[in-house]
Amino acid sequence: MEKQPKNYGEAIAEVEAILARFSGGELDVDTLAAQVKRATELIAWCRVRLEKAEKDVVEALGGGKE
Repeated sequence: MEKQPKNYGEAIAEVEAILARFSGGELDVDTLAAQVKRATELIAWCRVRLEKAEKDVVEALGGGKE
């Protein structure tokens, strides 16, 4: 398994780099599947961080209770 990103920004930067290589036609068939898998893992990692941040914000604001 690839190294985990240090933070959300690093993960997004790596996904963007993969997308740039894909869009620029820099990925050959042999590396395409591995890069798509890596991007999928990073997006899932980001989703977990975003969900946690959302939960933390809701809790900080009183759990949405008025």
